[in-house]
Amino acid sequence: MSLIKAFPGLRPAAGYAKDVVAPPYDVMSTAEAREMVEGKPWSFLHISRPEVDLPEGTDPYAPQVYAKAAENLNRMMDEGLLVQDSEPCYYVYRLTMGSHSQTGLVAAASVEAYDRGRIKKHEFTRPLKEDDRVRQIDALNAQTGPVFLVYPSEQPVDQLLAEATVQAADMDVTAEDGVRHEVWVLSDQQRVARLTELFDGMAAIYVADGHHRSAAASRVAADRKAVNSGHTGEESYNYFLSVIFPHNQVEILDYNRVVKDLNGLGFERFLRLVRDHFQVTASDLPVKPMRTTEFGMYLSGQWYLLRLNSESITGNDPVASLDISLLTQELIEPILGISDPRRDNRIDFIGGIRGLQGLADRVDSGEMAVAFSIYPTSMDALMAVADDDEVMPPKSTWFEPKLADGLISHRL
Repeated sequence: MSLIKAFPGLRPAAGYAKDVVAPPYDVMSTAEAREMVEGKPWSFLHISRPEVDLPEGTDPYAPQVYAKAAENLNRMMDEGLLVQDSEPCYYVYRLTMGSHSQTGLVAAASVEAYDRGRIKKHEFTRPLKEDDRVRQIDALNAQTGPVFLVYPSEQPVDQLLAEATVQAADMDVTAEDGVRHEVWVLSDQQRVARLTELFDGMAAIYVADGHHRSAAASRVAADRKAVNSGHTGEESYNYFLSVIFPHNQVEILDYNRVVKDLNGLGFERFLRLVRDHFQVTASDLPVKPMRTTEFGMYLSGQWYLLRLNSESITGNDPVASLDISLLTQELIEPILGISDPRRDNRIDFIGGIRGLQGLADRVDSGEMAVAFSIYPTSMDALMAVADDDEVMPPKSTWFEPKLADGLISHRL
């Protein structure tokens, strides 16, 4: 079984991409999604967040929500808004946000490779979110949210993708957040075969974002295999929708922390304890760490630069050496008393796209007591964790720009 394969994508009809394209389903609340679809009858949010078409207060995990998603998808196909390509294709996908751009391949990735660890993951999944994606795939009989994968950059693959983008894109949409999404259809069978061959030669590729979607696709494949007496392994359910970028083009932003209280400590006592582990320097400007083992801290209207004491940096364990692991080990757990960030409601996580002001605002409002800015996790660090079959701490990576929903879907 190939690591990846071409597939006949379901995508917006010519001239309708702007009407259809939507942010990924999991970056907004239901209330925000309702606002986003006002005056937009063809927004893909009607499929990815179908509760927007049901009465307010509807449980987003209720059976009628998934039924509504299927109804909306079928309506958009019946109306000719979404059309399926007649033959298997790859698709080259470029994201541009400001001066940053990244170019990857839209492909169907092997569930078997995922199950065997050749498509490597680095996060735990939550059962509720995983179950939601299973129900969504089953209801639609399609995968509509792509999994964000990365491959270790290889010049022959990078060159083939670059060559495909010389001509005008088949879809070119600038979303409301200013991110440009360009897609080129790659139907030339010689190029398709060459890309398949090159990816088959790779030892591994990596899940960057979309762990719940890939885990759900694996479950759906297992369920369908179990009831298919003629299973061959080539059925479309044996693959999941993915966009695969070269690792050296992907941008990971910081994923920062805010904490509601100082664990019963007064201001002076807290600072004294922090100084036991860090060099602490007050700063007149917001602190954006410029290297590993540096952290920013915002407390009582003041920014501080924290530099971890060198004796605290030991070992080569890829998880323990992550900046967020070091901050947790030296401050968040022993001083603030938070041992399980996954479940402790005293801590919250803020993606770097919101900037340092987003941290200060949460503290200045009185909602939070202290905020920490963290140096971004590197792609090499992520791959090292995955290669060791380890799991990163929660909310360790924030990828920007985000993939759009609705540009290409994979029907089963």
